[in-house]
Amino acid sequence: MNPKYLVLYLIAATLALALTIYQAVTTYPVLNYPRLVLNIIISIFFYYLAYKTYHEKKDQELM
Repeated sequence: MNPKYLVLYLIAATLALALTIYQAVTTYPVLNYPRLVLNIIISIFFYYLAYKTYHEKKDQELM
């Protein structure tokens, strides 16, 4: 994975998580659970990509 995408992945994950929270707050009495779960999975995926990018970058520095 390319380490230059670390910031992009972090921004995308944080934006997806913020939009999920915004959607949950604005539609509180009647929540759309499948959509909220899908948005949370997307944000977890982007955080995972950021972790893998950062982790690989640190491993390359050790070698």
